[in-house]
Amino acid sequence: MGKNEVLPPQGALDQIFAETALRHEGYVMPHPHCHDYFELFYVESGTCRFFIEDNMYDIYAGDFMLIPPQIYHYTRYLSGQCRRNVVHFGSADLGEGVIRLLPQREEFLSATRIFQAPQEYREQMSGHFSKMVSERKISDKCSRPMLRALLQELFLLCCRECRLLTNIPDRIHTTDRQIVQAARFISLHYMDRITAADIAAAAGYSPNYLSRKFRSSVGLGIHEYLTFIRLRHAAYELVTTGDRITDIAFRCGFSDSNYFKDAFKKKYGVTPRAYRKQP
Repeated sequence: MGKNEVLPPQGALDQIFAETALRHEGYVMPHPHCHDYFELFYVESGTCRFFIEDNMYDIYAGDFMLIPPQIYHYTRYLSGQCRRNVVHFGSADLGEGVIRLLPQREEFLSATRIFQAPQEYREQMSGHFSKMVSERKISDKCSRPMLRALLQELFLLCCRECRLLTNIPDRIHTTDRQIVQAARFISLHYMDRITAADIAAAAGYSPNYLSRKFRSSVGLGIHEYLTFIRLRHAAYELVTTGDRITDIAFRCGFSDSNYFKDAFKKKYGVTPRAYRKQP
């Protein structure tokens, strides 16, 4: 991590965050991302690879990726240099007027989206991000509404000029497809008592090789990722059902309710009971 690099916020977001950075081949993220706000990622030049929701995507110059809250994602830079722009924001920052103009409206914000800026508009997009980064460094009474206005203008430009990619071509190497198989097996069987050997068998790898490859591709170890998926499902059930916390823990694959409570508090910052009571 560079000496002057600013880390994106990981907890609650109290203001729009914007950053531009140049990543070199082999750059390792300081921490995998999973947060309570939206992330808009734009590749200005070069390419990178995303692991998102049990899938791999190669993103090229001119590509935007919109990532909803609480979606695990990890980025790798496999060749050359990549200049990328990132904006973190809440749905309220977009405003209802802009959301109504999005394709599929509110549904557009509920899933990972990839859209592409035509070549002739890419310089304008890069300039717009530069304005947001500059504005983020200003701290006065106008900076917050100015950032919102710039974010809304950016989305309006994308609505008008960008092309939504709905059929992503298969550009992923075979080894990464095997990692995707392992991640999908975890997502399908998180409620069962699965082992690293079970996951490795589903991917067609030995447990030791899969463990090394999974961490380098996903940013987490297999057990960490399995726990993350289980906790995410448990968090959803806590706010959508009235079931006992112990029952939810067991149903989501935890065999020890105390371990579940400790892991839940470590990830979400509050106990399962307090999480359920949040507005």
